Amino acid sequence: MSNSAIRFLMCPPRHYDVDYVINPWMEGNVHKSSRDRAVEQWEKLYRVLKEYAVVDLIEPQIGVPDMVFTANAGLVLENTAVLSRFYHKERQGEEPFFQQWFEDNGFTVHTLPKDLPFEGAGDALLDREGRWLWAGYGFRSELDSHPYLAKWLDIEVLSLRLMDERFYHLDTCFCPLSDGYLLYYPPAFDSYSNRLIEMRVPEAKRIVVEEPDAVNFACNAVNVDRTIILNQASDELKQRLTAIGFQVIETPLTEFLKAGGAAKCLTLRVTESLIPLHHAAATIESRVLVLEGHLLDSGLMNRALDLISEGGGSFQVLNFHLGEQKQSTSTAEIRVSAPSHDVMEKIVSQLIDLGAVPRPQEVCDNPLEVVTQDGVAPDDFYVTTIYPTEVRVNCEWVRVQNQRMDGAIVVSQTPEGVVAECKLLRDLRQGDRVIVGVEGIRTVRDTASREQRTSNDKEFGFMGSGVSSERRVELVVEQIAWELRQIRDRGGKVVVVAGPVVIHTGGAEHLSRLIREGYVQALLGGNAIAVHDIEQALMGTSLGMDMKRGVSVRGGHRHHLKAINTIRRCGSIAQAVEQGVLTSGIFYECVKNNVPFSLAGSIRDDGPLPDTQMNLIEAQADYARLIRGADMILMLSSMLHSIGVGNMTPAGVKMVCVDINPAVVTKLSDRGSVESVGVVTDVGLFLSLLNQQLNKLTSPYRLTQMV
Repeated sequence: MSNSAIRFLMCPPRHYDVDYVINPWMEGNVHKSSRDRAVEQWEKLYRVLKEYAVVDLIEPQIGVPDMVFTANAGLVLENTAVLSRFYHKERQGEEPFFQQWFEDNGFTVHTLPKDLPFEGAGDALLDREGRWLWAGYGFRSELDSHPYLAKWLDIEVLSLRLMDERFYHLDTCFCPLSDGYLLYYPPAFDSYSNRLIEMRVPEAKRIVVEEPDAVNFACNAVNVDRTIILNQASDELKQRLTAIGFQVIETPLTEFLKAGGAAKCLTLRVTESLIPLHHAAATIESRVLVLEGHLLDSGLMNRALDLISEGGGSFQVLNFHLGEQKQSTSTAEIRVSAPSHDVMEKIVSQLIDLGAVPRPQEVCDNPLEVVTQDGVAPDDFYVTTIYPTEVRVNCEWVRVQNQRMDGAIVVSQTPEGVVAECKLLRDLRQGDRVIVGVEGIRTVRDTASREQRTSNDKEFGFMGSGVSSERRVELVVEQIAWELRQIRDRGGKVVVVAGPVVIHTGGAEHLSRLIREGYVQALLGGNAIAVHDIEQALMGTSLGMDMKRGVSVRGGHRHHLKAINTIRRCGSIAQAVEQGVLTSGIFYECVKNNVPFSLAGSIRDDGPLPDTQMNLIEAQADYARLIRGADMILMLSSMLHSIGVGNMTPAGVKMVCVDINPAVVTKLSDRGSVESVGVVTDVGLFLSLLNQQLNKLTSPYRLTQMV
C-alpha cells in the first residue's frame, strides 16, 4: 500500500535516448538505447514505486532526452525548491520546464546564479533522519553552491568531493537510508570526504559496496522506509541489507545505465522534512587571492586553477586584467572556496608558492604564536619554500631573511625595525614569535618579459633528464662552460657538491683544474670523496684500483684506510698539504687556492678523516653557510648530499645535476628543488668535456654594450 505522505516526481521516457556524451557511461552508447525496452523498464519502476508512495508525473519535452532523470530537476525540502543549474548545455533546456512544475505545485523556487552549476538531488542528498544535507561537488556541481543551499533550506550542509568520473553525481555512489544507515562506495571520494563520512556515520551504520555493485549502480537506489528499490545488487549485498531489516527490490534499468542513471536518477522525492533543531550551517570557507605576472604565456593561471580543483576546492575568477604589451604583466582576482579550513589552508599554501597573495586591504598582520618549547613550532606554523618570501607586518610587506625550504618564519623587533627570518625547527627558542597559517604571506616570483624568458629557455634549454646522445651532452656542456666563465669573470660564486664517483670515473684531475683556475668557490661532499681523492693522490688507486691501468692492486683494499691514517697522523688535510705529504688532488687544490670545503659524515664512514664533521646538525649549518650567495651549484654524482643541498638552496640559484642515473634528478624535483636541471651522463666524461670547452673560451666574458 502506498504511503500518501511520500511523493515522487517522475518523467515518462517518451523522448529518451542517448543523443550525446556528457559522462563516461554514454561513450559508445549514442543512439544505441532501445526506446521500447526503456519504456518497459521505466514503467516497471513506476509501478513498483507506486506501491510505496504517490508518484507525480511531469510531461516529457522534445529535445531534452535526459529530462527523464528527474532527480536533477532540483532539490526539495518542505515547501522550498532549489532549481538546478545544469553544467552541460545539453541539459540546460530542462530548467524552465522543471521550474514551471515547481511553481505550479506551490513550491517557493530559488534560482542560483547562471554561472554556478548545481544539479539538484543528483548531487544533494538529505540524511534520511533529516539531520543534515550531504552535498557533492567535483564534476557537475560547484562547491560555491553549497552556502546557498544552507541559507535557503536552513540546513547544515556537508560537502563531499567526487573523484571518479564514473560516479559524476553523488547519488551514483552514495545513498542515505532509513534509521541512519548509509550505502556508499568509498573510492569515489577523496580522503577528506571519507573522513567526514566516518565522523558522521557510525561504523555499524556504514554499508560499503564493492566495485561490481557500484558500477551496477546499487547505490543509485530509492529508499522508502525499510524498502530499497534498485537496478541490481549482488547476493552478498542483498544479504547484508536484509540482515539489518531492509527489503531489497531489484528492477532492471539497463537501458538507462547507458546514459549513466538508474532508479534514483529517475525519481525526485518532493516530500522531504527537516528536524527543526538543525539550522543553516556550511563549513565552506572562501578567500579572495590576487595573482600577478605573465599569467597566460607562462601557464601560471592554468596551474593555479588546476591546483585549486585538484586540492578539493573551487574557484571563481572575479577580475582579470590582461597586460596590454608583451612585457606587461597581467592581474587576476580569484575567489577560492574549500569545504573546510584545513583544505583551504593546504590549497592557499600551494597558491602562495605560485605567488598568490590576499588583497592588501584584507590582511594587515600575519597571525603569530609564541614558541613555548625549544625546537618545537606551533602546530599550524607556515612551512617555508625555496622562493623569496614576504610577510605582512604592520600593513607592510617584509622580506624574509635566510630563505630556505622546510623552515618556520620568526618575526622579531630589532633596533633597526621588524625582522622576519627563516629558522629550522631545531633553532627555535622559547619566546620566538612564529607565523602560523597562510594569511598575509606571498612568494616573490620573477616577472621577466617574454623575451627574457625565451632567452633563458634557450640558454639552458638543452638541459633535461632525457639527455642521452654524445652530441647532446656536448651541447649541454657548452652552455654550462659559458655560464661558468661568466660567473667567474664577474666575481660570482659556484659551489660544487661531489661524490666519490668523481674519483672512480677519472674526474679528479678535471675537477682539480676547475678549482685551480678559479671556477669553484666552495666544495661540499662526504668523507668518501676526500678519502678516495687522497688515496689516489698518495697511492694512485681508488678503492684499490690502479687509476691508470684500470686493474686491482694487490692489497689495494687497504689503501683507503692507509690514506685515512696518513691524514689523521698529520692532523688535518690542510696540515698534510703544509707538511708536503699531500701534493696533488682535489683537496690539495682547495687548500692551496683557499677554497673552503665541508665534509659531512655518515654512519658508514671509515676513519673518519679529521676534517669530516660527524655532527650532522653542525654539518648542515656549515653547508648552508657555504652555499649562501651561490650563483650556481654543480652536483656531481652525490644523490644524498645533492638532495640536502637542494633543500637548503633558495630560488634563483641554478642547480646542475650530473649523474648517470636519471632518478637522481627526479628525486631532486620531488623534494622541491624545482630549479634543478639534469645532465644524464658519466660524471668523469662530463668534467673532461667541461674542461675542453673552457679551454676554448680563451678571452674573458664581457657584456656587449648596445649603443
